[in-house]
Amino acid sequence: MPKHLVIVESPAKARTIERYLGSDNPGKGKFGVDVDHDFAPDYVVSDDRRKQVDAIEKAAKSADTVYLATDLDREGEAIAWHVTEAAHVPKAKTRRVTFSEITQGAIRDAFANPRGIDTNLVDAQQARRIVDRLVGYTLSPLISRKVRGGLSAGRVQSVAVRLVVEREREIDAFVAREYWTVRALLATRAGDEFEAELVKIDGRPLEIGDGTLAEHHAETLRALHPRVTSIATKRQKRSPAPPFTTSTLQQEASRKLGFSPKRTMSIAQRLYEGVDTPDGHVGLITYMRTDSVAMAGVAMGEARDVIRDRFGAPYAMPKGRVYKTKTKGAQEAHESIRPTSFRRDPDSLAGFLKPEELRLYRLIWQRALASQMEAKELETTTAELEAGAYDLRASATRVVFDGFARVYTEGRDDNRDGTNGANGSETADDDAEGRLPALREGEATDVRDVTTTQHFTEPPPRYTEASLIKALEDNGIGRPSTYAATISTIVDRGYVRVEERRLHPEPVAGIVVDLLVEHFGDYVDLAFTAKMEEDLDEVASGKRPWVPLLQAFYPPLRDRVDEVRKTTRRRDFTTEETDEVCSLGHPMVIRLGRNGRFLACSMYPDHKESRPLPGDEPPAQAGTGETCPLCGLGTLVGKRGRFGPFVGCDRYPDCGYIKREGPEPPAPLAFDIVCPKNEDGKLVARRARRTGNVFWGCSNYPKCDYTTNHEPIGALHETDDGPVAKRGDGFICLKCGAAIEVPSDGSVVGLRLPGGPPDPSALAPARRGGDDRGSGSGPGRRPTGGRATGRRSMRTKRAPTRPRS
Repeated sequence: MPKHLVIVESPAKARTIERYLGSDNPGKGKFGVDVDHDFAPDYVVSDDRRKQVDAIEKAAKSADTVYLATDLDREGEAIAWHVTEAAHVPKAKTRRVTFSEITQGAIRDAFANPRGIDTNLVDAQQARRIVDRLVGYTLSPLISRKVRGGLSAGRVQSVAVRLVVEREREIDAFVAREYWTVRALLATRAGDEFEAELVKIDGRPLEIGDGTLAEHHAETLRALHPRVTSIATKRQKRSPAPPFTTSTLQQEASRKLGFSPKRTMSIAQRLYEGVDTPDGHVGLITYMRTDSVAMAGVAMGEARDVIRDRFGAPYAMPKGRVYKTKTKGAQEAHESIRPTSFRRDPDSLAGFLKPEELRLYRLIWQRALASQMEAKELETTTAELEAGAYDLRASATRVVFDGFARVYTEGRDDNRDGTNGANGSETADDDAEGRLPALREGEATDVRDVTTTQHFTEPPPRYTEASLIKALEDNGIGRPSTYAATISTIVDRGYVRVEERRLHPEPVAGIVVDLLVEHFGDYVDLAFTAKMEEDLDEVASGKRPWVPLLQAFYPPLRDRVDEVRKTTRRRDFTTEETDEVCSLGHPMVIRLGRNGRFLACSMYPDHKESRPLPGDEPPAQAGTGETCPLCGLGTLVGKRGRFGPFVGCDRYPDCGYIKREGPEPPAPLAFDIVCPKNEDGKLVARRARRTGNVFWGCSNYPKCDYTTNHEPIGALHETDDGPVAKRGDGFICLKCGAAIEVPSDGSVVGLRLPGGPPDPSALAPARRGGDDRGSGSGPGRRPTGGRATGRRSMRTKRAPTRPRS
């Protein structure tokens, strides 16, 4: 009987396919790039994947056919090729199978019609990865050298930061304009009231720039009787939003659930892998990394049946609604994100899912089901009225048929109060229902009241994670699998911070963007990425070789980086002159530090004075203005560090005094006691930062980590010269734990006292929740109520590796 091996790139995907066909063992690789020899990639299997590659190679030798069932896109094609190369699978054995939906029928059809690996797709993906690597690995060292260590740049990452920075600058440059609106409360002869808005004066659109003018028009209107000039009724249909793609799922989960893109994808992964139910292990959604809005025909049929059963025939479509993907550069490797079965409704899974999983599954189920429901039908009635020079308009909308809105309505990004975000509001403003009274053309109305309202134009809103993803997608930047990682990177690198779900750029972001735009503008331009994707599409279709593409791209970038490295200095980008002067009369400049911008003396390092920027000063703290208790020469001033504001000596770094909050340091011992562990240092009183408890430790910390909670009394044990300390109602030797007899009267400092036999258990740490026995601390122990005794976390040094593919 023939033996077959099936290979996919994801364990979760493997479990899904295994229910229909079999099992797999995926592999991965790493590569560097030889820019001097046609950008030849150097692939090296990473140590942590060698075991899987060896297993694939072993299984392939005994298999008659090796099926490569990775994704239907450039990335998936490249993974399939990497597996065959790393595992040395003969070309004659390999078969490539692809499918855009993970259903039993699609998978069986794919395996019935295999093909070979498409080397054009492999070349396109390889070129894309090399381009990203060349941009990132060339620009990142320059940014770290010229701005601040630890920063990075990238083809997608830097464009995302640029979008956030430029939006912030639009907001800063925005000048609000005042305008007023006028609304009249009208009444028919029958006494029915309705509102109308003033829309024109003397035939021109309304433009009222101040309250005085607005009140003048309002006063004039109050004396008039607006007459109905026309009444129009219009019906319109609104279609539902298409099923989720990766980016729209991330956007909607951000709006309605308050999930970050990273959190959304983590939960979606678990839903894809499935849960254990009484019917067995069930995968709940289709593959969650996709840019397609297509839905399998069998899924549309099932959705139609569920809609008819739940809501009635009027809500079901005669046949499935088909959507066309409009995203620039979409590869459509999979169908859209949908439930694997619409009959598996969220309520039936409530007992098997975590709360966050259930919320996201409900969102996916509702969106996909609504996409196959009938349109929402609205009826809008508009009445035009005239009163002399004034034209007014009254309108009302009613829902004739709720259609898909009975299940789901898409959220919106432009609500500045966030009501379409975590609060879950789903009703668009223009869908608000209302009714007009019965009106006739020519009918006169009475003005009951006129109100004027002041408004100001608003700047464009800051990006949210959702709207930034949409901007990236609209411009053809990145791929579904990269959006969450891109957002996480710009936050983790300190370019952007998230406040109230809005993205705010840090000062360093503006500096880096200015550097990149000034010297590498065409590489971090929106059009550059779009053009590069078009070029790679030509490679994928076999119309263009990939090596000449990189040969035309890389040398100019390399030469420009070399020029910028040689002709610029860090202070060109991170220093800004000001009119401020330091205490010695030197000019002060604005510098960029790890904690933001600050004023520093221009004579640094000869004069190291610094202070916060005007307006950034920390609030006045207790102790400022006092003489430094450590050096006696400096003055305590407020400062800001990586952990927030603090009070320290202004003579830093000559004096490193920092005023600690909380209780004052404990009083020092009135006598010298040698450390019982190393007999080199002396015991000194300390206070634990977390608890405030007093303990005694070696003065040679961290070389010696001895601590104890028992207060030394100045006496020594005559047997081993161990310090005697108070323990509960008695006394012990801190070296051997022996009980010590202490005279009840007179000073014992310097005395050598007798004791009982050694008792190491008396030096053991106290048991949690136990009594006071054994509450001492022997050498190297962590004391109860004391601080850590010099334990260090172990960091594993990783061997240098080549860049991962």
